[in-house]
Amino acid sequence: MAQYPKPIRETDAGARALAQTLMQDARVAALAFVDPDTGAPFLSRIGFGLATDGSAMSLVSDLALHVRALRLDPRAGLLIGEPGPRGDPLNSPRLSLAVTAQFLPANTPDRPALRQAWLAHHPKAKLYIDFADFSFVRFEILGAMLNGGFARAYRLTADDLSQQDCTPRQADS
Repeated sequence: MAQYPKPIRETDAGARALAQTLMQDARVAALAFVDPDTGAPFLSRIGFGLATDGSAMSLVSDLALHVRALRLDPRAGLLIGEPGPRGDPLNSPRLSLAVTAQFLPANTPDRPALRQAWLAHHPKAKLYIDFADFSFVRFEILGAMLNGGFARAYRLTADDLSQQDCTPRQADS
């Protein structure tokens, strides 16, 4: 019988760097959550960015189903990484994050810094960022799986993704 390599490689500096780059470059993410009306898994696309401390965050509207769902059950999953324009999309790197959503109150002292970081990454959000139904949510990362392309899978910890070089990049307008 043929011997196959283990599907999950040992996490190394290259895997950490690729995961951090995916997070730095991401402007959107797929958000998995539990639909509170049906109990079924559900997905939504959200804006994604990093706060100045490197923590994952989003700006969300209270009108969205995923906000109601996350307020009831903050456990969620995020998928980051878009397929390249050519080739097999399954060979494009992607990062799956297990997270817990933490909604920040409108009067949080961090709001000015979060607002500045968000607008640096999502400049068009200045049209709605201050609407009353919008709030910031931080995602506490519990763990992750990185698929760096064909036969390049890694399990990462929250510590692997919280390195000092994981800071937000400026958006191209």
